[in-house]
Amino acid sequence: MKRILIVAIVALIGGLIALAGSQGGKSAFGWPIFGIAAVLAFGINWLAFIPSAAAKTEKFYDLVGSFTYITVTLTAVFLASPISTRGIIVAMLVCIWALRLGSFLFRRVLKDGHDSRFDAIKVDPTRFLVAWTLQGLWVLLTLACALAIITTQKRVDLDIWFGLGLAIWIIGFSVEVLADQQKSNFKADPSNKGRYITSGLWAWARHPNYLGEITLWTGIAIMALPILSGWQWICLISPVFVTLLLTKVSGIPLLTKKAKAKWGDDPAWQAYFNNTPALIPKKPRSTQIASPAAE
Repeated sequence: MKRILIVAIVALIGGLIALAGSQGGKSAFGWPIFGIAAVLAFGINWLAFIPSAAAKTEKFYDLVGSFTYITVTLTAVFLASPISTRGIIVAMLVCIWALRLGSFLFRRVLKDGHDSRFDAIKVDPTRFLVAWTLQGLWVLLTLACALAIITTQKRVDLDIWFGLGLAIWIIGFSVEVLADQQKSNFKADPSNKGRYITSGLWAWARHPNYLGEITLWTGIAIMALPILSGWQWICLISPVFVTLLLTKVSGIPLLTKKAKAKWGDDPAWQAYFNNTPALIPKKPRSTQIASPAAE
């Protein structure tokens, strides 16, 4: 009963965000498009939960997440058309990001055979439902600024905010892609089995991929600044939510706990952990670069 209440509260939060984000936005079939996007975000994940819970598998969780991003974005574009050039470009950026990250995570879980985050969750239907519901909220909150841009009735020419946001998005996306590729290459080398990566971007920060993620969504939030008004300003929760999620909830804390359990007694890992910042890059010491690499 407690977990069903959590699902209801999460859905309510999504509804309130959609209500605020709909201000100044277009409607379709008598409903605000932002609200339709919210229903779609939760609906897709609830539908995907059913076969996943029956099979007790998490293999399609990240793939469904990416599918939700793309479906919600393209649906908003279709319903809000014609949309501004800013909206078209932002929609393209979201889809590029979702296709790249979704396929990357799906290949990784297929290769690893499972996602350890779900080992205890997937066997409990109500806990698993909470996870899928949270993914619906995750998609909606992350997309908030993008949806505001796509669905707005306000016409704003491409300006300095758009240019600045686009530049920041490109930097963030590039960092995320490069970090993921460096780690994949490292793990693909049999000689690195059981070791942790401290080379490349990972010598400068322990989680450069997360830095890229936070940065690219910040870029989209900056692009949204000229079109936000009234309650729509709540859409700026997007980069804040991504930051809190990755630094306080499911990202860095879980990986740090896993790394400490595996390498906590290793002096080399302790040195890497203590001398390398989690997110904000710092020039590495030469000894760090030579270390065996990190989770």
